[in-house]
Amino acid sequence: MARSIDYGNLMHRAMRGLIQSVLSDVAEHGLPGAHHFFITFDTRHPGVILADWLRERYPTEMTIVIQHWFENLAVTDEGFSITLNFGNNPEPMVIPFDALRTFVDPSVEFGLRFETQDEDEEDDDDQTDIEVEEEPERRDAEIVSLDQFRKH
Repeated sequence: MARSIDYGNLMHRAMRGLIQSVLSDVAEHGLPGAHHFFITFDTRHPGVILADWLRERYPTEMTIVIQHWFENLAVTDEGFSITLNFGNNPEPMVIPFDALRTFVDPSVEFGLRFETQDEDEEDDDDQTDIEVEEEPERRDAEIVSLDQFRKH
């Protein structure tokens, strides 16, 4: 059996490690300058903890904004917890890194998008693809696709 390098999983770990480092720094020192984050995650992921009314409103996917008001940001190796304000209702939530779909900081034109097997039906293997790009509805971030680095 031939051994091969699993670049997909290595990239996932590296990108989640990057997000963990960024959020840990923000938890300790606050958001610097104009930095802010749009984080989209799968609300169906088993480790996600949300208020029932948020889960009902966002049954599959939710995007949160970490910018002006947030409290209790705590980061672990598995994910992060945070309290955000929804219409003057502070709501705590727990989001595992494995639930993340996108992480965007439009202030510096940076974004990550995690594509899973379910989102890419053409891919027959069990690998998860990662693309570094902006969210489709935002035009602030530069799109960089990892496909350009793959051998054909």
